[in-house]
Amino acid sequence: MSSGSDPAAVLEALERAQDAFEMVGRGRTEFEEGISADADWETQLTKACRLLEVVDTLQSQDGYYTAVIEVCFGAIERSIEAYALSMTNDTLQDFQDHQFSYQRAHQIGLFEKQTAEEMKDLYSENRTESYYGGGRPTKEQARAMTELATAVHQFVVDQIREGGVCLCG
Repeated sequence: MSSGSDPAAVLEALERAQDAFEMVGRGRTEFEEGISADADWETQLTKACRLLEVVDTLQSQDGYYTAVIEVCFGAIERSIEAYALSMTNDTLQDFQDHQFSYQRAHQIGLFEKQTAEEMKDLYSENRTESYYGGGRPTKEQARAMTELATAVHQFVVDQIREGGVCLCG
């Protein structure tokens, strides 16, 4: 830990967060309900399901457009990763770069090249602007991203040969 002038509350919270991720001193670990631990592809697919559930919750509250857009990109990426992990010899370590998911979607035949490139461009141009830039996300953008994330997820679920994993209703 820093011994400088950083606030004690921040340093203590940072230490607790580090311990939590290392699962140190927590007794019995309570994992998120619904996230499968059976296979990496199932974990990623059920994470996408849970992210879409969060999107629905945020949309019902109205006005959380930045969060909806962020979570939708996460759901799209987890869905693509689930397909890749299910249908190829890819590993989770292959997906450490956000844009790789979109590139891989075409390489493994999930989407045509143009579609995969347009999704990658959507991510690189618009996600970056909505998150880091000065732009203010809109209701229309949040709705459109929700539709895209849901459509990608459903398409992936339909393509994976092993069913019964998706949590979506």
